[in-house]
Amino acid sequence: MDELIRFDKELLLAMNGSDSPFWDNFMWIHTGTLVWIPLIVALLYVVIKNNAWRETLLVFVMLAVVVLLADRISSGFFKPFFHRFRPTHDPEIMGLVDIVNGYRGGKYGFLSSHAANSFGLVTFLALLFRQKIVTGAMVLWALLHCYSRIYLGVHFPGDILCGILLGMLVGWGVYWAYLLLRRKLFAEPLTTKGIYSWKDTRWVVAALALIYLFIIAMAFVD
Repeated sequence: MDELIRFDKELLLAMNGSDSPFWDNFMWIHTGTLVWIPLIVALLYVVIKNNAWRETLLVFVMLAVVVLLADRISSGFFKPFFHRFRPTHDPEIMGLVDIVNGYRGGKYGFLSSHAANSFGLVTFLALLFRQKIVTGAMVLWALLHCYSRIYLGVHFPGDILCGILLGMLVGWGVYWAYLLLRRKLFAEPLTTKGIYSWKDTRWVVAALALIYLFIIAMAFVD
């Protein structure tokens, strides 16, 4: 275990930060919340357009359950139970960690709530939409979102990996609970394949593309 922890710290130092103001700005903006509002709006549009109000409400409730479970398990159980310092608070390496805008995060970081939340949502939505291009775009977004936490020095790679695994498990579990509820409430079969078309889900990809153009543009502003 000591060897694994040592490797995790060495990997963090190899992946953390850079001498580039552009990437500092890019990762700082990317790890935020408000910049992703257009993506949320696009997702809401796709769900509302393709479902009756009861089905729409069920999907929204299950998405909220994904975030609630992923966040509470990661922040409410893992972090207070394991008490693993974030890199920015680890006495052994904190002086070597590059930080941006003085941001150090909370004291403990295992496991990453950002990783759990993002991959929980991506897993659920991938199973819901069943569109390869949309799934690929969302996975790339989630991976970059996770890497931004390493870049900023507030999570070890191990925190991220375990957060991803937790998020995928939560997303998969909530999706199957959604299908069971859907069958019970609406007498629908245990599948959603074919409900969402590329004509609608492409707006999710378009929203991501526009957001990244905005982030890139803003990252050049020092």
